[in-house]
Amino acid sequence: MKAFYRHMCMALLLMGTAMAEAQTLNSAYFTNDFKYRHSMNPALANEQSYFSIPILGNVNVGVHGDFGVKDVIMDNPLYPSQSHDRLTTFMNPYISVGDALSGFSSGDNRLTEELHLTLLSMGFKGFGGYNTIELNVKQSLGLSMPYELFEFAKNTGNKTYNIGDIQGSAQAYAELAFGHSRQWNEKLRVGAKLKFLFGGARADFLFKDVKADLTGTDQWTLSGKAEAQVSMKGFTYQSETKEYNEEGKGTYQRVNDVDVDGGGLGGFGMAVDLGAVYKLNDDWTFSAALIDLGFIHWSNNMTAANSGEPFVFDGFHDVAVTSDRGGDKLGDKTDKIGDQLSDFANLTDRGDQGGRTTGIGATLNFGAEYTLPVYRRIKFGALSSTRIRGAYSWTEGRLSANWEPLKWLDGGVNLAVNSFATSMGWVLNIHPKGYNIFIGMDHLLGSLSKDGVPLGSNVSVSMGMNVAW
Repeated sequence: MKAFYRHMCMALLLMGTAMAEAQTLNSAYFTNDFKYRHSMNPALANEQSYFSIPILGNVNVGVHGDFGVKDVIMDNPLYPSQSHDRLTTFMNPYISVGDALSGFSSGDNRLTEELHLTLLSMGFKGFGGYNTIELNVKQSLGLSMPYELFEFAKNTGNKTYNIGDIQGSAQAYAELAFGHSRQWNEKLRVGAKLKFLFGGARADFLFKDVKADLTGTDQWTLSGKAEAQVSMKGFTYQSETKEYNEEGKGTYQRVNDVDVDGGGLGGFGMAVDLGAVYKLNDDWTFSAALIDLGFIHWSNNMTAANSGEPFVFDGFHDVAVTSDRGGDKLGDKTDKIGDQLSDFANLTDRGDQGGRTTGIGATLNFGAEYTLPVYRRIKFGALSSTRIRGAYSWTEGRLSANWEPLKWLDGGVNLAVNSFATSMGWVLNIHPKGYNIFIGMDHLLGSLSKDGVPLGSNVSVSMGMNVAW
């Protein structure tokens, strides 16, 4: 039983550590003529028109999370005297429980990832305002794992573990967006985008109400309902037939692999961005935006689930090793236990449950900008961002100082506090006539392993190259 939870826990951890996140560069929200400010607020226009270098116009990479590689992979206390392995996992019995679990949040531990890659984009003045046309690829991942899951995996004891819900989600889609912003009056500027969404794939996994009750002297109980939902053209589960250990009980099916035959468009949807900028006076400007308010309707929903029946181990009472004694034989008892655990842990293909509609995750941005009266090339900004995505939602507050020493050169530094960590960010934007290059980070890289892998889970790197005029 403990091995089952350990394997499940490690599989989720490996999925999480493989993530790379990319998102809009919040550090550049107050950066003058940053070409992609409209991705954070469609009312924000540029002084220049631009055309992106294909694929290289706007590239973002990063990650958000409560814990990182350093919390899962640790120094081996037995190295080098008793082991040749320098690194080990937090579940190593020679690492104390306190040290092993110190890196995990006492609530839900989350890892979130969002990829925003601009294939083509252009912005230009016309039709009484500023217009944008974009073709983007967006992809997101999310994991949510309760603290009790790690505690159970590391330190199983004679107690009740109310583990709760273990969740995972992933989606990928392309987006064709048309935006327009214009000056409404002397103080107010408004903007909006209409987005057409072309779904590639969506997958959701939920292990609901997981509980391990190990307190009883007569029996232990593991319970929880697991379900996987995948919406993707040509996707099927691959199953195998297994025989129950108990003689005469028959066979059962279990999912042991997946297959994608052909692929293609898995769904279609729409979304809108709405934004406004209000210039109170020469010193103060306020802004607000709602980004990615929309949905995708998927044409299929391939579902797999476990039986939902709890696994109950009631001990070995009056169990004989051989048939010479009365009572159950040990082999028969262990066969029954193995069959029951298989029914509890394994997923069974339930087929296509029909289409489904899912949200894509919306973002709320609120900004306030102050221009220094004595030196108007320096501005200070405060940005509040809230990502609305169910179990993977997060909030962030960011304070920034921005400097424009030359008309074609600006940038800034900032401090952010979010649901996961406190971090520093920066941006540099070079935009003379003819070209634009920018680079920035919402979260500094921090410590790296010898292989160059960030040891924390909050990092971000953004860069792009565009033709400007």
